[in-house]
Amino acid sequence: MARVPLFRFLSTLPLVFFLWTVALNSGVNAGLVDSITRAITRALQRGNCASCHELLITLKGLAALGDERFTKTLQGVCKKLNLEDDDVCEGTLAQQGPILAHVLRKMSPFGQTSVKFCDAVFGLCQSPPVNDWDVVFPKPLPANPKRFERTGKPPIQVVHFSDVHIDRSYLPGSEAKCNKPICCRNFTENGDSEEPIPIIEPAGPFGHPKCDAPVKLLHSFLKEIDESGASFSIFTGDVISGAGVAHDMKMFDEDVQAIIGSMPIYPVIGSESAPVNAFPRDTAEEDNQWVFDTQAEGWKPWIGQAGSDQVKHISGSYSVVHPGTNLRIISINTGYWYKHNFWLYDSNELQYDPNGILEFVVQELQTAEDEGQRAWIIAHMAPGHVDAMSDQSNYFDQIMQRYQNTIAGQFYGHSHHDEFAIAYSNYTNRSEATAMNVGLIAPSLTPRSGQPAFKLYDVDPDTYEILDVHVYSANYTDPSFQREPQWNLHYSVRDAYGSVTGLQADDVLGPAFWHRLTEAFEEDDDLFNLFLLRKNRVPPKVDEVCDEGCKNSTICGLRALRAENNCRISRPGLGWRRRGRPKDDFSIGVSQQDFGTYRVAQQQVFEEPSNGIYNSRILRAIQMLRDYNT
Repeated sequence: MARVPLFRFLSTLPLVFFLWTVALNSGVNAGLVDSITRAITRALQRGNCASCHELLITLKGLAALGDERFTKTLQGVCKKLNLEDDDVCEGTLAQQGPILAHVLRKMSPFGQTSVKFCDAVFGLCQSPPVNDWDVVFPKPLPANPKRFERTGKPPIQVVHFSDVHIDRSYLPGSEAKCNKPICCRNFTENGDSEEPIPIIEPAGPFGHPKCDAPVKLLHSFLKEIDESGASFSIFTGDVISGAGVAHDMKMFDEDVQAIIGSMPIYPVIGSESAPVNAFPRDTAEEDNQWVFDTQAEGWKPWIGQAGSDQVKHISGSYSVVHPGTNLRIISINTGYWYKHNFWLYDSNELQYDPNGILEFVVQELQTAEDEGQRAWIIAHMAPGHVDAMSDQSNYFDQIMQRYQNTIAGQFYGHSHHDEFAIAYSNYTNRSEATAMNVGLIAPSLTPRSGQPAFKLYDVDPDTYEILDVHVYSANYTDPSFQREPQWNLHYSVRDAYGSVTGLQADDVLGPAFWHRLTEAFEEDDDLFNLFLLRKNRVPPKVDEVCDEGCKNSTICGLRALRAENNCRISRPGLGWRRRGRPKDDFSIGVSQQDFGTYRVAQQQVFEEPSNGIYNSRILRAIQMLRDYNT
């Protein structure tokens, strides 16, 4: 932990004294807003971990004035720094402010918890080393584990979709290019005015790239997968829009059941809470049990009574065996491993397994092993993602190592990207030989992150391994999109990458294949840039090319289903200005990182911009993609 020099600590005392004198007055003092603004700005300018510990002393003093004073002051800071429109500052911090104040009152400004907080909220500290902890397993690894053999049966199909972000306030004809985080709503010129925003670019009925998904787009997608012939679907979370409300969860469940009907869907808990991402641990004074109760009822038609009961009592996690198969599906709530769940910082005491999620995974995998089943793990956030806590990610990796013969697949969302992440038995020697498992990550449905897309897997019905991945998307630049989106095959992984990885006709898309693909990316810039186009589903601007450092860290991230190995480096900055992808929540803290900082422009996909040309690598990748699609 970085130490705060004594003279700097003493320099904070006048401001702390000032905070206490403000407590004698009612309302928010303009001088207080200025002082906190200067303190935050000064810490970010210094850009080191010690400056964040110093800042926490000041913020802890502010939190001591009470939730209301703390929240109103931060709202003032947000407005003063012009981080967002005034009404966004008001609404966002009205939700998150009281949690932050509570956390700061509980947290020491100098412990490991504060280092993690400074990493997540301000990007001023690097994530600390993993705390050693050995997961306890009921039984050792079997000397002769069961072998699962393919018998040549026809594959079954499974749909994987994620991050739908339905905006039930979406208004066709409203302004699509507003100055809000989310547009296509009936906004006024400013929060206090009744003057409507002038309409320059009207929102279409099926969506716009500046906006979250309208209900009509969801219905179009659901009809498509209902006609896909798939055996079942997995949904890896995030129902509500970036500014959504809790009842959207129930309405989404009802929409899905009304349109899809008999197809089973196995969902996960995403950011669905109020405020978003706020999941208090079971040691906190508050809880969000209403989230789990709501989803338990909504999901019961798909997961049954036993699964529904687990959702209620295991913080949103559950396990079911898909009928007529030997496949156990384990759905876990990764919100307790998420850096921007501020409730994780309300104690200085390290909790190795918040709410017993890891214990639950061990229990269900042991049951699967004992009963000779394969298992799929589904969750919202991949454990190697830059937003994942390194401690819990490491402990989860221990579980993967122990049950590697049982786990046939892992499926995630959250990033909004079409990508993957590989787990290794030896992270100091990441190779084809040590590639152990892989997490397949689904693109998002919301147009705010690129072309709406989903995955359709070909799955072996004996081993439950993946034989092929078909990615479907709807092109929102096609004039027909606003009449009725056309969900067309974007590409097949087997067809696109089989020849460059030496994939044989009877090979599965296992961990070794995915590692060989990353080796092909290293050797072929055109292939790598083609992957980026598919990953983001939006082309880059001319001046936002993924250079060698970006490429290296991106490939490092693909080789990291364990967070401590993802090559992430925190950079100073405030949350609203530091996210390298479209915002999927409005929390104040989002860490900057070198991994995946390849930013994308909301332009027409696969068309050159009118004000310039792409660099030669990107042009070649676009042409390759056009050739593939034709």
